[in-house]
Order: sequence, then structure tokens, then C-alpha cells
Amino acid sequence: MAIMQLTIIPLGTQTPSLGQYLADIQRALRREGFPHELTDMGTIIEGEPQELLALAARLHALPFAHGVQRVVTQMVLDERRDKDVKLGDKTAAVQARLA
Repeated sequence: MAIMQLTIIPLGTQTPSLGQYLADIQRALRREGFPHELTDMGTIIEGEPQELLALAARLHALPFAHGVQRVVTQMVLDERRDKDVKLGDKTAAVQARLA
């Protein structure tokens, strides 16, 4: 299992607000059934590495369907093979150390 942080930035839109594009991405993630969490700076998604990479390509293409001419996607993929890691495990480990 792996965790991917994805930030998709449509450029050259009519307004500085990107909420409509982000909502479209969130709807797609719900349809696809990937566990995910929206943050203020991106979306964190859990899944198998190959599936996450294919998903990133599909999500990257979504703003183009709305007429956007340029999209920048930043992706960080974290895969551990020594233990199973789920969404929220990293934050929980830090919170436990703070307690």
C-alpha cells in the first residue's frame, strides 16, 4: 500500500478561484472509491502504487475538460514495503509522540 499527495493546479483560468476544479477532482475520487483526504494544499490518497500513478494521470486530465489550456500537477508517492501503511497513520504516530 502507498500514500500519494496530489496537487493539481489549473493555470490561465478566468478567476483565481480553483474550487470548481477541486470539487470535480473530489467527485472523481469518490466515484473511483479511493480512500482520500482533502487538505488545504492538496489531496492525500491511499492505494497501490500502480493504481495511484494511473489515477494521478486521470485526475490531471480533468481540468482540460473544462477548457483549461495548462495544468501543473505535483505528486509525491510514499511506498513502504516493510509494513502496511494507511491514510492517517503518519499523523497518528506524530500525535502519539506528542502525547
